[in-house]
Amino acid sequence: MILINLLPHREEKRRQRKRAFFATLGACAVLGLAIAGAWYLVLMQLTSAQQARNDFLKGEIGRLELQIKDIATLRAEIEALKARQKAVEGLQTDRNMPVYLLDELVKQTPEGVYLTSIKQNGQVVLVSGMAQTNERVSEFLRNTLYNSPWLERPELVEIKTAVAPSGTAAAGRDQRRLNEFSMRLTLKRPQAPAAASAPAGAASAAEKKAP
Repeated sequence: MILINLLPHREEKRRQRKRAFFATLGACAVLGLAIAGAWYLVLMQLTSAQQARNDFLKGEIGRLELQIKDIATLRAEIEALKARQKAVEGLQTDRNMPVYLLDELVKQTPEGVYLTSIKQNGQVVLVSGMAQTNERVSEFLRNTLYNSPWLERPELVEIKTAVAPSGTAAAGRDQRRLNEFSMRLTLKRPQAPAAASAPAGAASAAEKKAP
């Protein structure tokens, strides 16, 4: 016996497939919304944490800027103090410069050279004197060029033959001819001048040179 199903089974299967499709679509939508919500919450937490870090960094930067301003002010004050100290040291050195000048001239003047005139104009010194020979004048120039911490750039202005003036040691022996010279020197400030020992050195050297 043959059984024939006259019910609309195709339409029923089609409706079942449609319901399953919409159910799956709804589940996917709910799952998508859940994922989007979770990701949004994660992003909000990350944003909040980054904002907190940014606020902390801004506070630290502001604090550092204040410290930098304080350091700049301190540096300016230190530079001003250094400039003031340098000015005071310069004034002190300038006040003692004649002592150093005389001390150096006594130290660097070789035997056979007699100074007759010393004129200072600022940092330039014009020295005149008498020498027994030209070699003595050359030795005087070398001494002031290489051996003196206070004198530099010696320049021979003039040298000529002259008769020893009356009253000098050379004139007392005989009226021999000497070399009259004039030279130009420049004063300088040495890196570590022995300020305390300069007057004493000048006095002792002057006693040794004294006839």
